[in-house]
Amino acid sequence: MLAIILLLSGIIGLLHLIIMGLEMFSPAEKQADIFKMPLSFVKLPNAQIALKNMGIYNGCLGLSLLASLILFSGQQQFKVLMVLQFFVLIVGLYGGKTVTKSIYLIQALPAAITLLLILTQFV
Repeated sequence: MLAIILLLSGIIGLLHLIIMGLEMFSPAEKQADIFKMPLSFVKLPNAQIALKNMGIYNGCLGLSLLASLILFSGQQQFKVLMVLQFFVLIVGLYGGKTVTKSIYLIQALPAAITLLLILTQFV
């Protein structure tokens, strides 16, 4: 069970780095398609600033998840992972409600599963 928690946390961390890349470095056409937004909106300078800002947050969250796999161990590691997965869950729920429903499946569900596994293992 512990290996599954660590594996899922690593995958979720990598996923957030991919999301960061899409939000910060993808062409506007790809961003509009992926995030289900009108291209005319995504091309606006302020929309690009907002996407890049969200990218930084997703990148930091992804790096935090991956770093926690290296920097911590034992109970401490799982406490840190629990907090980070809770953050991912909240971000995923908000994104699913405000941006596109697919975020529920891509972001919120994996975080919820991982969080539940951590809670059943350590609480």
